[in-house]
Amino acid sequence: MKKILSLLSAAVLLLLIIPFAGCSGGDETVTLRVSNWEEYIDLGGWSEDEVIDLESGDIFGENSMIDDFTERFNATHDYNVKVEYSTFGTNEDLYNRLSLGDTYDLVCPSDYMIMKLLAEDKIEKYSEEFLNGEGGYAENVSPYIAGVFEDYGWTEYAACYMWGTSGFVYDPENLKDESDVSSCKILINPDYKRAVTIKDNVRDAYFAALSIIKEESLLSGGLTDGKLSEYLNDTNSETIAKAEDVLKQIKENVYSFETDSGKSDMVTGKVAANYQWSGDAVYIMDEADAEDSELWYSVPNECSNLWFDGWVMLKDGIDGSEKKKEAAEAFVDFLSESENAIRNMYYIGYTSSIATDTVFEYMEWNYGAEGEDTLDYDLSYFFGGDCAVTADKENFVLDENGINRGRQLFAQYPPSNVIGRSVVMLDFGDKLSEINQMWINVRCPDLKDVDPALWWTLGALALAVGAGICLYVFRYRLPSYRPKKGFERVEK
Repeated sequence: MKKILSLLSAAVLLLLIIPFAGCSGGDETVTLRVSNWEEYIDLGGWSEDEVIDLESGDIFGENSMIDDFTERFNATHDYNVKVEYSTFGTNEDLYNRLSLGDTYDLVCPSDYMIMKLLAEDKIEKYSEEFLNGEGGYAENVSPYIAGVFEDYGWTEYAACYMWGTSGFVYDPENLKDESDVSSCKILINPDYKRAVTIKDNVRDAYFAALSIIKEESLLSGGLTDGKLSEYLNDTNSETIAKAEDVLKQIKENVYSFETDSGKSDMVTGKVAANYQWSGDAVYIMDEADAEDSELWYSVPNECSNLWFDGWVMLKDGIDGSEKKKEAAEAFVDFLSESENAIRNMYYIGYTSSIATDTVFEYMEWNYGAEGEDTLDYDLSYFFGGDCAVTADKENFVLDENGINRGRQLFAQYPPSNVIGRSVVMLDFGDKLSEINQMWINVRCPDLKDVDPALWWTLGALALAVGAGICLYVFRYRLPSYRPKKGFERVEK
């Protein structure tokens, strides 16, 4: 009887297992090595009052995006995926790691680094299934973003993650004239000596310098799209020399070249303006709002750097593995779903490339307003030709100056006139070493400018240290000298 019951139990258990066999992930585990910018993905752990309560449904980041993806993938595939997630601080940091032999399957560099990796034939093409898929990146990406990537030949190699502009976060109360932040010339304006900061980054600094050098032509309005890009990607030696002179002026005038301190400097009121990426500008304005302080964001009238961060698969990592490639593409598609794109935007403050109805609904949740002072804010270029953001003037609000200045909405989704004066900054190519040397000249002190009194002080200090070393050696070390093993001291 016991034997019969055992057999029946085994049969019942088998029947229960079989329906789920295809969703268990199986015994095989594929490791997906992903590297992304620091603090550039939703890590979960939201507080209870952080629920995004849209009409289409609530959105809440309980778990990390990595864990949610792993759980989904393993439940829907016949093998498991394990994500090894790491971060980098700069594009150059990522490139150096790759050069030293670190291996990744999926990474998220910026536009110019994508160009560099493409030129070096290091990027794996996306599959036709991914490029024509439903419910993920291919279906949900903004038509504007898709068009830009097509123009630059990136479509088959990169999937846009976040994007934005560069401009000035500023405190209107600390400006002589609010129009001063409409030009990069504020960086050399003596009225703002030690009151403005700029990124300690050669590319951002060089772009700002070019906008100052070429201000007259840029403001003339006669440059077409192609000409504008050519104009703001000028790397001939004469232009580099002029940029060096301007950057030295900037160095003498600004409070600092900063890496990350510009955020706190703005919130605490230490500086009046900070040349910043739009995503960080949103973060800064949010932090200021929490302190009952109101900061704004302005894109210079001359031009702006239009930047993109995108997911690319690396040939060295994928190494012909179809399962790794499938897992990498699934990860990008997962991040491109409406809910997950919104979670990432909410968590990091940057703007996703995804342009679905649900993302649009999230914009309304964030920026919707009613009243007589509301203005139309047309973003049909981003969401599609049939989608103007305002159906009735009661969806989005700007101040009385309209789109010429703005706050979080303006920083996250620049209007079309800002896009019209924005260009992608290309890879420096064979001019990289010359521009890097120019940057060294700017950032390192010029020895001929050092005060002679300082030289005398340093010389005296060096002599004192040298005398101390000699006294120590001759008094304490020589009598106790012992020859190295295998050698004998010869007495004279």
